[in-house]
Formats: sequence, C-alpha cells, structure tokens
Amino acid sequence: MKKAFQHITSLCMAFLVMFSTMSFTVDKHFCGSFLVDTAVFSKAKTCGMEMSATAEDHCCSNETITVEGQDELKLSFDSFDFNQQLFITTFTYTYFELFESLPKQIIPFKDYSPPLLVTDIQLVDQVFLI
Repeated sequence: MKKAFQHITSLCMAFLVMFSTMSFTVDKHFCGSFLVDTAVFSKAKTCGMEMSATAEDHCCSNETITVEGQDELKLSFDSFDFNQQLFITTFTYTYFELFESLPKQIIPFKDYSPPLLVTDIQLVDQVFLI
C-alpha cells in the first residue's frame, strides 16, 4: 500500500512539473459577438465572412490567449562556479559511499515447498500454548 502511494505521488508530481512548465495558445474566432471556433495549439477556423483589413465595418475578430509556462526550473551544472561544483560532486560521492550493500544471501530451500500437513499435531496431542 505504501509503495503504491509513493508511485502515485511521484506520478502526480511529475505531471505537475510538466504542466507548470508547458505553455500553450488558445485562439478564438468571433463573428460579431458570437463565438464561432476555438482552437488550442493552432489557428481557429474562420466563418468565411472576412473582409479586407481596410474596411471599417469589420464584424469578425480574433482573440488569442497565450499562457506562458514558468522558465525557472531550468538549472544547469555549468551555471555554478568551481567551488560549488566541487562541493556538489564531493557531497554526492560521499553520500553514496556511506551505504554498503549487503552480501547476497543464498537460501538453499527457496525452491522447495513445505511438506503437506496431514493432521494438526497440536490438536491430536491436545497440546496448546497458553
């Protein structure tokens, strides 16, 4: 249960980072005051009633909404000076060297199943733990 919760949490955090850094554009086409088409990541389809840009009684209009994602998550190792780089590499190396792996334990009876229980011996002998 705990491992499943950790996986779900990590997926949610990954999607949060992805969506917070993503930018997109919503394009809307209005004919008068009526919304004709809405498009995300592309241009909205027109109603076909466009006139030249010099006409004064132009009834159609386009509205573009751009949502910019944040750019502050970009962090480069090259932006640190030499002392900071040295500290990070030394800290990382010593942190991973703290943990020693355990020797692989060989269990000789891992592939064998236990014998079948024919009778419950404690019940037959009337021996109970109190």
